[in-house]
Amino acid sequence: MSEIAPKKTPLYDEHARLGAKIVPFSGWLMPVQYTSIVREHQTVRNDVGIFDISHMGQLIADGSGAGEWLNTMLTNNVDKLDVGVGQYTFLLNERGGIIDDLIVYRIGEQRYLLVVNAARADEDFSWLQNHLKEGRSQERTSGGLETVAPCKLINRSADFGGVAVQGPRIAELFHALFGENANLPSRNTITDFPFSGTTVSVARTGYTGEDGIEVFFCATDAVKFWNAVLDKGKQLGIKPCGLGARDTLRLEMCYPLNGSDLSAERNPIEAGLGFFVDLTKPNFIGRDVLLNTKDAGPREKLVPFRMKEKGPPPRPHYTVFRDGERIGEVTSGTLSPSLNWGIGMAYVSSAHAKNGAEIEIEIRGQKFAATVEKKPLYRKPAP
Repeated sequence: MSEIAPKKTPLYDEHARLGAKIVPFSGWLMPVQYTSIVREHQTVRNDVGIFDISHMGQLIADGSGAGEWLNTMLTNNVDKLDVGVGQYTFLLNERGGIIDDLIVYRIGEQRYLLVVNAARADEDFSWLQNHLKEGRSQERTSGGLETVAPCKLINRSADFGGVAVQGPRIAELFHALFGENANLPSRNTITDFPFSGTTVSVARTGYTGEDGIEVFFCATDAVKFWNAVLDKGKQLGIKPCGLGARDTLRLEMCYPLNGSDLSAERNPIEAGLGFFVDLTKPNFIGRDVLLNTKDAGPREKLVPFRMKEKGPPPRPHYTVFRDGERIGEVTSGTLSPSLNWGIGMAYVSSAHAKNGAEIEIEIRGQKFAATVEKKPLYRKPAP
């Protein structure tokens, strides 16, 4: 069977023109870096950087029953969302395992935007579509009984793109793009703004630990918006950034990565993300498993750690030890550009998941000392 060719975002030619190193990622050809991961990382920490997030999936749930139906599919409580507000949440399988972590925005009274991970977009859509069919009901119309779904589910991923603009100088750049009188959206909200003859949606969630905005637009407007950001951001030290910097930035903040720290074999309680699960909701897929995990306590927990000595950085799948006993496995690891120290996340047995616990990471057959730390691993210095 022939392999499916990787997809390209609407900004692929811009990445190539800027000399990015392109790699396959989740079925897409994406920039991993333009200059260096460390330089791009520091740009986001100190000034402002722009990332292409057009590979991420965008699904729309629309209709009178959309909110009620989504509440049976997602762990967080959609009822708490006012129009224009978003929340982080999970899509689970029946075993409570994480199919995807995503952000859902309520963009109208009965309309929701789900921004999902690139590697999971098709799977998410199929899973939701199948459960939408199960939720169909019979309603009497002038033409007799008609089968209707509680809402419409639309996959608009191919027609839309997005960028994440992240860094402490984001407010200045936002006003340069949208005008001095435009109001920067507050945290976890989304607002539409006119831009150069079109309309774009600006959200403010972020995955770097810095302030930032995520902007969604029609794919045909992608190049125009990308270049406008780079032009207006020139005075602010903006740089285009790739997947490498995204990974080091998010790991310093202990934000989990789907496919590494989160998977269909792990549930949100084990991942330490129970805050985004509303167990008071009477019915959502995976709820019973999460209740049991919470009551019994998870067997393993996802913890951040920091190496105690300089040496090779930790990497995914390295084994974690305590007193010679295997207690877990690394899921993410890198050399932190901000801390200049090896850091990572690992699932370890709950007995050894306490802050300050001494552990060892086996790297190339040799054990190196590390310590379980509090989240986040990186804290911005006081001004």
